[in-house]
Amino acid sequence: MALNSIHTISVLGAGWLGWPLAKHLQALGFSLKTSTTTPEKLHALQADALNPCLLSVDQSKINVSDPAFFDTDLIILNIPPSRRRPDVEAWYPAQIQAILDFAKTHAVQKILFIGSTSVYGDVNEVVTEASELHPDTPSARALIAAEQAVKTDFPNTASSILRMSGLVGGDRKAGRFFAGKRDVPEGNAPVNLVKLEDCMGVIEALIQQNAWGKLYNVCADEHPRKADFYTARALEEGFEAPTFLPDEAPRFKIVSNEKVKRELGYKFSHQL
Repeated sequence: MALNSIHTISVLGAGWLGWPLAKHLQALGFSLKTSTTTPEKLHALQADALNPCLLSVDQSKINVSDPAFFDTDLIILNIPPSRRRPDVEAWYPAQIQAILDFAKTHAVQKILFIGSTSVYGDVNEVVTEASELHPDTPSARALIAAEQAVKTDFPNTASSILRMSGLVGGDRKAGRFFAGKRDVPEGNAPVNLVKLEDCMGVIEALIQQNAWGKLYNVCADEHPRKADFYTARALEEGFEAPTFLPDEAPRFKIVSNEKVKRELGYKFSHQL
């Protein structure tokens, strides 16, 4: 392990990414704590020695079964906005602000915020970390507000932000996303996805290299057509193949990962 000030890490949100990430970081020698909103997960997380607690945020109120979760060097803040909430633009930033306020009272050193490349919107061009943001959904606008809260409360080298593209791999079968659906739009659009293993690899590289005060896109090198990718995954995984509309001018973006490769020397080795 590289010498740095991070010894204890709390993963807030031990779900599809957070759980295997916690196990991965633990294997590297870090001391791990995890949180979940699901009581049924506690025993399994404890069996992995991941020191779990129940934690939920009712907008601006934190309910945590063990406040020692916040006695940590780094919080990996890994809870996405709920797309089902009609008030997500107000609710989600308030949730994040409540967590940040609680973290500050416990003298947490650093925050790593797991965001999304959805903040760019579909602008029909390549987007980089320097691109202007054109969010086209309430959840994307909520994410931008959350990012700003993180940068305000944990400024400069006290935080970093990773904008993840669509997450695939692990037990998340991409072939199920559009299985059996008919006339799916944007079939000619390039996809922006990243495998679970590369998500964990970038997070490891960031922590080990003390890359704080940074903003990185996390996306695979390749951008296959939406129709090609999801049809192939459906057939490979035993689902009914979807059909796509023959649109010739889809709305899209292509997320560049050049900055994280250049600055962290990271190689995206897990193909879609």
